[in-house]
Amino acid sequence: MGYYAGLDVALRSVVLCVVDGDGEIVLERALACEVSEIAECLHSFGKPIERIGFEAGTMSQTLFHGLKAAGFDVVCMEARHVSAALSAMMRKRR
Repeated sequence: MGYYAGLDVALRSVVLCVVDGDGEIVLERALACEVSEIAECLHSFGKPIERIGFEAGTMSQTLFHGLKAAGFDVVCMEARHVSAALSAMMRKRR
């Protein structure tokens, strides 16, 4: 089963959420907005993370390149693309 991580990023903090392939939340954690702390948390999760996603913002470049260097597959998304994708998902489920 695959596991996916989403980051809600602020300047000094990050809320990390890991979901399984069924969309069930398996880990939620508030962390400092530091690549090393995020990578350590994900590595200690003990199961492979398929992909990490977060919205573009001030810390995007630092997180993208740092998490890539730590061995993760990372996706940085524009807010309008995230909104459009979520909107499409909501329509599809109805």
